[in-house]
Amino acid sequence: MRYNGTLAKWNDDRGFGFIAPIQGNQEIFVHISAFPRDGKRPRVGEPLSFEIETAGEGKKRAVGVLRPIPAGVLRHPLSGRRARPGPDRRLLRGAAILAVIGALAVFGYRGHSDLVKGYLFASNADFDRTGHLVHDENAASGYRCDGRTHCSQMTSCAEARFFLQNCPGVKMDGDRDGVPCEDQWCSGSFFR
Repeated sequence: MRYNGTLAKWNDDRGFGFIAPIQGNQEIFVHISAFPRDGKRPRVGEPLSFEIETAGEGKKRAVGVLRPIPAGVLRHPLSGRRARPGPDRRLLRGAAILAVIGALAVFGYRGHSDLVKGYLFASNADFDRTGHLVHDENAASGYRCDGRTHCSQMTSCAEARFFLQNCPGVKMDGDRDGVPCEDQWCSGSFFR
């Protein structure tokens, strides 16, 4: 039969104490070995549930001591460990998924807006004289369409080829054979 009471006295150094039962006035001896092995030290005043065993010489002692489960605290059905009720895991999982989707949307929007800003707010040097945006591959060559149209304004055959291929309105290929500035920069069989 189980009884209820509170821990009235406890000697932590020696590992024993006495329980005051709710019914009756005689305190019951209790040893540390009667408590559950849950890592919690006994505390004076804590409520306990226990069974009574008669030891030698007719003395009574508490065995099978349990700590009552406080209201709102559940035990795991398999492990028996205490588990405090918390939010539903499905709710937490859904919130985590929404947070990831939100973060991806923010990063995607930032990348898109940076691209649009880069196009809308590019300096005039990023556009050729017709208003077209100069591509990075052209800028990597070091040349830009800047309004020069004649061979006398060029400094090399490579520059003349760039202007002929990328800039509108140039006057560098008189015979329309695809080789610019043949008389000044791109003459000879080496440049053809």
